[in-house]
Amino acid sequence: MNNTLEMIMDRRSIRKFTEESVTQEQLSDILEAGRWAPTGGNCQTVHFLVLLNSEVREELRKRVFTAFSEMELREDQYASIQNSIRQCRKGSYVFDYHAPVLVVVSNRRGYPNAMADSACALQNMMLEAESLGVGTCWINQLHWLDENPLVREYLEPLGIGADETICGALALGHYEKNQDVYPVPG
Repeated sequence: MNNTLEMIMDRRSIRKFTEESVTQEQLSDILEAGRWAPTGGNCQTVHFLVLLNSEVREELRKRVFTAFSEMELREDQYASIQNSIRQCRKGSYVFDYHAPVLVVVSNRRGYPNAMADSACALQNMMLEAESLGVGTCWINQLHWLDENPLVREYLEPLGIGADETICGALALGHYEKNQDVYPVPG
C-alpha cells in the first residue's frame, strides 16, 4: 500500500483535543496545503480565516450555541442539525470540540463551485495535518448557520466578507492517540 492511501485510511475525525496548540510551522504547512487545492477554472477564491485566540473561539461557541438553541426542531431537517439543536437544548453542545485552532473556510457567495473548491481545500488540509501528526475534524455547523445574524455579525469584522458564504471549518489540534474515533467506512 502506498503512503498516501495509508495516510487517508489512518485519518480520523478527532472530537477531543488537548490544550496543546499546533506550531506556527505546522499551521503554515496545513494552510499551504489548502492553498494548493484544485479549484474550478483555477479561480482560487477559497478564503481561510484562522481563529487562534481562545476568547474569540469561545465567543463564537456561545453564538453557535445560542443560534442552534433558538432554532425550531423539524422532522425534515438534516439529522446532524437536529442533533445540534437537541444538544444545545440539553446544554452540552460545543461545535468545535474545544480545538485550539479553528480554520473557517469561505468562498464567494453565488459562485457555483464554492462548496466543491472549499471541500478540496479542507481535504488537503486534513491530509497535511495527518502527515504532521495533527488531529482534525471537519466542522459543518458554521455552514449551516451561514445566514444567521449572530454568527455573521461576529465573523464579518474578523474577516469573513459580506460577499462570502461560509462553506465549512476545520478544527485542528493535538489529541490523545488512544481516544475513541468513528469507525472506518464498511
